[in-house]
Amino acid sequence: MSKPLCFVTKAEAIKEEYKGRTNYWLTRPELTGAKDLQVCEATLPAGEGHAFHTHPELEEVIYVLGGEVEQWVDKEKRILKPGDVAHIPAGVVHATFNASKADATILAILSPGASKGPFMVDVSGEAPWNRLRSLA
Repeated sequence: MSKPLCFVTKAEAIKEEYKGRTNYWLTRPELTGAKDLQVCEATLPAGEGHAFHTHPELEEVIYVLGGEVEQWVDKEKRILKPGDVAHIPAGVVHATFNASKADATILAILSPGASKGPFMVDVSGEAPWNRLRSLA
């Protein structure tokens, strides 16, 4: 891409295949030139989710567009519905699950636009995260 986009259609979004679903990155440095922002639309099919993980250098907002999600921020859980938001500070463990019988769609907004270290660290196999959901 020679010139960063100011307007992005879903067809122009960066498509990321993740666990059998497609995430649509609507804003990333390589697409729009954004330095301080990343935006991703993700649909979680019924029973699916994004297990416990952290973004060591990025803060994140999860905004629910449709359906319901079981959102974890550290060891606190809430059921979020359309229009609800969770804010996750950089380095805080979190997870998003769709425990309903219908698809749920979220918008993940992350800042800054890039990190020097890993984008994400999966901690779902580590204590207490590997058993936290079963205790809830």
